[in-house]
Amino acid sequence: MTEHVLSSGTTPLGPATELDAPVTDAGRVLLERIAEHLPRIRATAAENDRAARFPTETFDAFRKEGLMGATVPAELGGLGVDRLFDVGVALQYVAQADASTALALHLQFSRGLTLGYEWRHGAANARALAERMMRMMVAGDAVMCSGIKDHHSAVTTLTPDGSGGWLLSGRKTLVSMAPIGTHFFINARTDGTDEPPRLVSPVVRSDTPGFTVLNDWDGLGMRASGTMDIVFDNCPVPAEDVMVRDVVGARNDKVLAGQTVSSVSMLGLYVGVAQAAYDLAVGTLARRSAAPQAAARTLVAELDARLYMVRSTLGTALTVVDALNADLSGDLDERGRQMMQHFQRAKLTVNQMAPAIVNDCLTLVGGASFTGAHPLSRLYRDIRAGGFMQPYAYVDGVDFLSAQALGIERDNNYMSTWAARSTSSGNSADPSRRTPMSR
Repeated sequence: MTEHVLSSGTTPLGPATELDAPVTDAGRVLLERIAEHLPRIRATAAENDRAARFPTETFDAFRKEGLMGATVPAELGGLGVDRLFDVGVALQYVAQADASTALALHLQFSRGLTLGYEWRHGAANARALAERMMRMMVAGDAVMCSGIKDHHSAVTTLTPDGSGGWLLSGRKTLVSMAPIGTHFFINARTDGTDEPPRLVSPVVRSDTPGFTVLNDWDGLGMRASGTMDIVFDNCPVPAEDVMVRDVVGARNDKVLAGQTVSSVSMLGLYVGVAQAAYDLAVGTLARRSAAPQAAARTLVAELDARLYMVRSTLGTALTVVDALNADLSGDLDERGRQMMQHFQRAKLTVNQMAPAIVNDCLTLVGGASFTGAHPLSRLYRDIRAGGFMQPYAYVDGVDFLSAQALGIERDNNYMSTWAARSTSSGNSADPSRRTPMSR
């Protein structure tokens, strides 16, 4: 396989593997440090799941040891983990112990990766904001959450405050790691200006007046992920804490690269859940006094092959995306589309096959697994979260992949299309419509 050298000068990319080990020294250091925490994460996972309790102690330890800045460039004091492959490996090992912890950790890792790009290639304001945030991540002073999806009752808008700053209003749903978040990276659109609405990414501190985290999480799975709604009621945001993006509705496939980088490694989480289920089911069979029946042995072999397929598919996708991510020399719109295609092919595969693997593991173990206290029940619920994650959820992912194959023109930026829909629907900026305190 042709080797590709990252622009940051790290070691060249090697052949795709089954997502079993990091490919860089920085990735290996990250995994070694994370491994020290896995016994505690595994031991507390079941109780945290039952109580829907966020594992604050684990993340306090991560912060003290600098792991929350793992994907921050080494020049800014981070570990310098810049391979999506290595992040995927780390997340799948954490997810084998607890998927909720892995999901929350993914948010911090992905933010370091995307801010690293802004620091190297963004406009002056974006570079300054990115550097400030990343230095705080390394110091353990910034826990970065992402607020992407608007609540169905809300349109999250940023309006001028009349003195050079902004006011943020709206409501975001399904924001993970919210109980310990210190800074919230929000997707919004401008309103109340003389210009066409633009996509913007304001950063909001948790102590900002008008900001509220709602203690409303009662999820089917990922119950310890601290996934909650957040509300903004005219929250003041300084101009230097806002990244200005494209005009709403503008066609810009370059942004698909950033959306891929921010999310593709998360698929390692679901591979980790499937692996944990397989290990548990096979271990259960091996401990039984009687030899497994032929049907059970057949199912074990099929599960082994399917798990190999899932791991290899994601490992290959991450390797290719890493190579594309390092190359800024060509058509950036085409680069964005290619990165998203590899991401979505892997996502569709993982989201279909990983839940099926866990389901068959329940079949192998039998009726004992059909209880709330059995670890397979938690894995069965957690694995279902993958299909709801953007970009893209299943319907949008099918639309994207089929449009690329058939040459159908479409706006591929899901954040832009959401904002365009909210603008055309005439949703009011009235806070009473935007921020109800119940669903």
